Amino acid sequence: MAFVDRQALALLVQPIKRDLHVSDTAMSMLYGLSFTLFYVLVGIPIARLADRSNRRTIIAASVFVWSIATATCGMARSYGALFAARVGVGAGEAGLSPAAYSLLADYFPREKLPTAMGVYVMGTYVGGALALIIGGLLSTVVPPSAMVVVPLVGAVKGWQLVFLALGVPGVLLAAAMRLIKEPARRGSPLETRVAPLSAFFAHVGLRKRAYLGIGLGFALMIFVGNGTGAWIPAFFERRFGWSTADIGHRYGLIVFFCGTAGALAGGVAASWLQRRSVKHGNLVAAIFGFSALIPVTIAFPLVGNPYVALALIGAMNFFAGFNFGGGLASLQDLTPNRMRALLSAGYMLTVNLIGGVLGPMAVALITDHVFHDPAKLHLAIAMSCAVASPLALICLLIGVRGVRATETLGDA
Repeated sequence: MAFVDRQALALLVQPIKRDLHVSDTAMSMLYGLSFTLFYVLVGIPIARLADRSNRRTIIAASVFVWSIATATCGMARSYGALFAARVGVGAGEAGLSPAAYSLLADYFPREKLPTAMGVYVMGTYVGGALALIIGGLLSTVVPPSAMVVVPLVGAVKGWQLVFLALGVPGVLLAAAMRLIKEPARRGSPLETRVAPLSAFFAHVGLRKRAYLGIGLGFALMIFVGNGTGAWIPAFFERRFGWSTADIGHRYGLIVFFCGTAGALAGGVAASWLQRRSVKHGNLVAAIFGFSALIPVTIAFPLVGNPYVALALIGAMNFFAGFNFGGGLASLQDLTPNRMRALLSAGYMLTVNLIGGVLGPMAVALITDHVFHDPAKLHLAIAMSCAVASPLALICLLIGVRGVRATETLGDA
């Protein structure tokens, strides 16, 4: 549901841009900066709370907040109002991943955690695909720029109706979170006691190469993922003339099947390597995925056939999903239980600032200020990926060297 609400905006970039009369750069801020703004402010305090209290309750509250904020997007009448509603979506989602990562690490033993993380990350692709598919289906019934009257809300555009429809199910899901059991925290009482911030920073400081390398590697990978994901619907409309409905079901199905398959396959592969005692098996799987992303992310915007581009986007989604299970599990392995939610919040803060804000904005700035032509969007995407994809692999390799260096430090 988090990614249903997040990805809907990408599908609707073109109709929102036309109605609100804003630039690509302004739309990139709506997609990235607005979402991250409040996330930055509340992510760390919520993570501290998750390290000492009931994580299930935190997740339920988060789901409720971002779902109400998504529905509010459907009532926005101006760019400022839509920006403020998107800030609310980010505020709600700030509580999800730190609590969820910590909770999953207590549910599953170390050798099974990569697969569990892979299954969790499948939600990214299921949600993103559902946003595209449902948004596309609604657009066939009510075109994005058409007017429709909604009871208690009044007259809204078709694109606003998509947000209203997507916000409601999350409220029900928040109540269903009561069905999830809060697991006991693994480890001794000393290991599970909430750590003071000084201990957290001391722990991270001794392992800074590992944490920075892995964190920046994934942040740059998400820079590519968000930079492309925010603009792929607009790319297909501008370059190949596809309608919102066409993009929704074609691109949505690709995200669903390729992304979920990659997330599951990567988690299973990392777990398999771990069981066979392959040194740093979690990160070996991620190195493979990062390497494969370099050619496909650069190539897909440049091909002249929309279906070849779609196939390459499918490969991109597969290999991006492939990386998460092992990568996220490696961060949990590096971190004592009492620090995991806080560490996860720091990770989410990094990937959202670099990937969430700068990824979409970089593409928009190149389009608006280098090419000065919205029709050159495909070149802007290719340029952005040509820089960030290789850098992501370099950072990850630095992180792997850092992990090796931490093996003599113990669990402090």
